[in-house]
Amino acid sequence: MAAKIVIITSGQPSLNPRLVKEADTLTQHGYDVLVIYAYWNHWATKTDEQLLASKKWKAVRAAGHPDQNAVTYFISRVIFRVAAALAKKFRLRYFADAAVARASYFLQAEAKKHHADLYIGHNLGALPATVKAAKKHQKPCGFDAEDFHRKEVTDDETDADVILKTWVEDRYIPQVNYLTAGSPQIAAAYRQLYPLSKPQTLLNVFNKMTLTAGNDKNDATPIKLFWFSQTVGPGRGLENVIESLSMLDGGFELHLLGYCDNRFKQQLRDPGYLHFHAPVHPDELPFFASQFDIGLATETSTPYNRDICLTNKIFTYMQAGLAVVASDTTAQTALLSTYPAVGKLYQNTAPRSLADVLLFYQQNRQALKEAKKASIGAAHEYLNWETESKKFLTIIKKTITA
Repeated sequence: MAAKIVIITSGQPSLNPRLVKEADTLTQHGYDVLVIYAYWNHWATKTDEQLLASKKWKAVRAAGHPDQNAVTYFISRVIFRVAAALAKKFRLRYFADAAVARASYFLQAEAKKHHADLYIGHNLGALPATVKAAKKHQKPCGFDAEDFHRKEVTDDETDADVILKTWVEDRYIPQVNYLTAGSPQIAAAYRQLYPLSKPQTLLNVFNKMTLTAGNDKNDATPIKLFWFSQTVGPGRGLENVIESLSMLDGGFELHLLGYCDNRFKQQLRDPGYLHFHAPVHPDELPFFASQFDIGLATETSTPYNRDICLTNKIFTYMQAGLAVVASDTTAQTALLSTYPAVGKLYQNTAPRSLADVLLFYQQNRQALKEAKKASIGAAHEYLNWETESKKFLTIIKKTITA
């Protein structure tokens, strides 16, 4: 009989490509996979319907839905708010498990219902449920730290969010049987905190089968810049991009994909070269991205997590055959030092630095073409899920058979 693996997340599958890749890989290698997830937003719910219908693994939603299971959803919000107030305001650690995410309490209850050979947590809100379910059924568990969670919001050690997340990490990470991280720098940060956890890196890369050839254009056409996220908003480096482009004499288009409210659109003060795009299905993103020339990885250096993370954004650009222009965070500097031909770095706090990089590619179209070619080449040869999945499967087999 196939070994059963339960994957738990406080978000939705459509919002977590990393989880989907793991579930797909495990299913393809004969494991019986169940994903327990929670509602996050309406557009992801619509995307989930299409995504889950195409998968061989099973999925169950916990903690309700504002339309489809409103009573449970309302109760989950009440529990979360009360627990958050008690944990953050009165510093009561007992309530931290329920305060770390809206769905945490119900994820714990749902996960405990399922007997499995291994439990895997994604997102900090799922960590208590993962460990508690594993302990109940006396089975191993693992946790995937795509981010350095305690420093996702702020670097202030006295901040309630940092204190809460530190409580949860300190209590549960030492209990997991394996720990994976989204970048070498995140792995190093957790290794310093929990040496015995021996975190291993799994990059946010994609399958070779979805690789897309970049779209070459003649030298007279505007250079198309691309940036995407679930939400287009402040604090993501876009303000610096606009300022940098204002220093140049045209010749660029800036395409932003994600949900963007009118307030931020007004804040950007559309100078005429801005183009907004609604989110697309995750599987369609590489093809959509391939129509552009340069992918912007505009991560800021604060809070600390932003400095050491490697998002799926930068790897999507490479997969789609775009040249990469990245801010000089610690993690992105290390990546482009290893693969220098794929693009260029700019100084995070200096819009002139970004303007100079963009001007270079505008004046050197052959260099742009070569960077695009190198980008997709690196994705095909090294930075792909076929490579990372081998490491992942080795971890899983070792953990289950230990």
